[in-house]
Amino acid sequence: MEIDHLLSTTRAVRRKLDLERPVEPEVLDECLNLALQAPTPGNVQAWRWLVVRDRTVKERLGAIFREVGEAYLADRKAAAGDAVAQPSVARALASGQHLIDVIERVPVFVIPVLAGRPAGDNAADAAFYGGIFPAVWNFQLALRSRGLGSTLTTYHLSREAEAAEILGIPEGHTQAGLLPVAYTTVPDFKPASRTPLSEVAFLDHWGTPLS
Repeated sequence: MEIDHLLSTTRAVRRKLDLERPVEPEVLDECLNLALQAPTPGNVQAWRWLVVRDRTVKERLGAIFREVGEAYLADRKAAAGDAVAQPSVARALASGQHLIDVIERVPVFVIPVLAGRPAGDNAADAAFYGGIFPAVWNFQLALRSRGLGSTLTTYHLSREAEAAEILGIPEGHTQAGLLPVAYTTVPDFKPASRTPLSEVAFLDHWGTPLS
């Protein structure tokens, strides 16, 4: 796949995940090995990866995911008010609801984990999380190039300790999200609608147009 197309069409996939097709271990291994090639601050490589296939474990995590996700979407709908009727808002909410409804049926969960805990200082935490998110993106790009999709979710992090107990994650480690992974039901995606670069990028000083 041409690189610019890959970069511009790797979407957060929820409704177009194939819930029936298994994800081969060797394909997942390939994608995780590419994740490990991401840059890491100080070459610490503090990432850890939990691959969850067991149905019982997925169901226990899914219960947390659903409870937190349902509450989040209810709050979002209330805050949106009349805007819920707008097609773009309605689609976003429906997409989120679909994933909540089927979460246990997704073939694989991948949970990125960092060794250590955030310090609560912006500079330190930027470096801390900077050690995992480039690797997560590498992983998602590798999935996309092989016909799979994912989305980085954070619902279960509201109950991180409970999830850690389910997964046996030791103290002193930080979960950075949960990626539902599956093949996609469509062969390709389109670039997303985005705010123009002229409105979000500045030159030398905040507010100075880039060009």
